[in-house]
Amino acid sequence: MKSVFLTAEWLNLVMANYEIDPSILTKYIPAKTELDTWHGMYFISLVGFQFFNTRIMGIKIPFHADFEEVNLRFYVRRKIDDDWRRGVVFINEIVPKRAIAFVANSLYDEKYKVAKMRSMIYGRTGLNVRYEWKIKGQWNKIYFHTRSEAGTIGEGSLEEFIAEHYWGYNRVNETKTTEYQVEHPRWRVYHADDYSVGCDFTSVHGKDFSCLNSLAPQSVFMADGSEIKVRRGSII
Repeated sequence: MKSVFLTAEWLNLVMANYEIDPSILTKYIPAKTELDTWHGMYFISLVGFQFFNTRIMGIKIPFHADFEEVNLRFYVRRKIDDDWRRGVVFINEIVPKRAIAFVANSLYDEKYKVAKMRSMIYGRTGLNVRYEWKIKGQWNKIYFHTRSEAGTIGEGSLEEFIAEHYWGYNRVNETKTTEYQVEHPRWRVYHADDYSVGCDFTSVHGKDFSCLNSLAPQSVFMADGSEIKVRRGSII
């Protein structure tokens, strides 16, 4: 097992999940993986969440421990003997810290961008969570509201498919892929009573994803999150 590279808390993970034509994702699929499906449907997710108490190799970097991230990701799997490793591939990840982006892009072949960001967690009648990020002079947002308590993830549910991926894969080139493991307990989820997504997918994520501008999410939910560990990656 690889040594731990990063530890943190990932909290208040708002996930807006869109069914997508798999042909759009073909050129982004890392070598040695294949698209993962839920009941024959393919998904891509816009995810906003908070990093807290971030440590790299056990060291807390001043002014880089607590920050927001928003990412666009899809789902793949890799077969090892008789088992499947279910993982995520990031189209890109947006953070407000240049050093975080530099480290992730250099060591894991991630697709980090740096942008001005802000988040708000508030509410008297329910829980409200908002993430905003500024790209090309325009503020984008994802907003989530719930009046319910967090509940367990149902076996076989779409929430389970989206949240229960424990590997990360990044395309290096046509034959090489970076693989790394993420560890966390099974999360609990909140269901949305209200939500809104205000994202210019073309500007933020590229013209391949312009179709998302006119689509409504198949589902929106929020995972409570937990402490996580990211283990060192390797080339496969």
